[in-house]
Amino acid sequence: MAITTRLLLGALNGFLAPIKAYSIEVCRDDEQALGISIVNTAWGLGLIIGPAIGGYLAQPAKQYPHIFHDKSTFGRFPYLLPCLCISIFATFALISCIWLPETLHKHAKFEMGAETAEAGTTQESTESPKKSLWKNWPLMSSIITYCVFSLHDTAYSEIFSLWTVSGRKYGGLSFSSKDVGQVLTVAGVSLLVYQIFVYRWLNNTLGPVNSTRIASALSIPIIAAYPFMTHLSGIRLGLALYIAAMIKSVLAITRVSGTSLLQNNAVPQGQRGAANGIATTLMSLFKSVAPAGAGV
Repeated sequence: MAITTRLLLGALNGFLAPIKAYSIEVCRDDEQALGISIVNTAWGLGLIIGPAIGGYLAQPAKQYPHIFHDKSTFGRFPYLLPCLCISIFATFALISCIWLPETLHKHAKFEMGAETAEAGTTQESTESPKKSLWKNWPLMSSIITYCVFSLHDTAYSEIFSLWTVSGRKYGGLSFSSKDVGQVLTVAGVSLLVYQIFVYRWLNNTLGPVNSTRIASALSIPIIAAYPFMTHLSGIRLGLALYIAAMIKSVLAITRVSGTSLLQNNAVPQGQRGAANGIATTLMSLFKSVAPAGAGV
């Protein structure tokens, strides 16, 4: 049942690609970095705050016995509360889509006279064919980078919670699910502040290519330092883990935002939806391998 539910969630999750194309089209050229960063911030916050919600709200009868009784509905179904909360949130998000402005305007064609419409049809037929997306090297190179680091980030997300709650004798930190939720929440808040106030300036200063390269290079020593945190304890452990989690989140979202900008700028407007669709599909394939690879 759990595997089927997760499969359906992934199969029905087709909005990321059009949202990225949409964010580019509704923003001015000088605001595109902010637009795509907000999209990726929302995605990144979901990946961080989602596990935090699970950590805080899962098994409420055990974590908050003074509020939830063992024989109550939430006591008999310990994972109902987090699922119910995110379902309610998704319902409000769906309703908010009603007020999204459309960026693809086709109604003007029907208001034109027959003569103008005929001329437009003739012009479209004489246009040169669109360049194949698979032969667009700037696009494909950014997609490859995007996919590789999506695998990297997914593997990190999958293994982080397992590592932190594992016992010290197994190389973990012996954290509770609530402690893990606090770490992820702090990382999510820092991510929000970074994307809103810092990323646009960074992109304008370094450009999407250099910012992606720097973030990719800095991620290596950050991840490599995690196993050594088992030698720390108390305040030093908490400080090191919180800082590392915040930096890791910032670097990850910098890479994702940079590659998303490169993908959308490598194609004309008419191909942005298809380009983002290819990127998201390939990214999903790479991310499907990440949990198994991280577990091994």
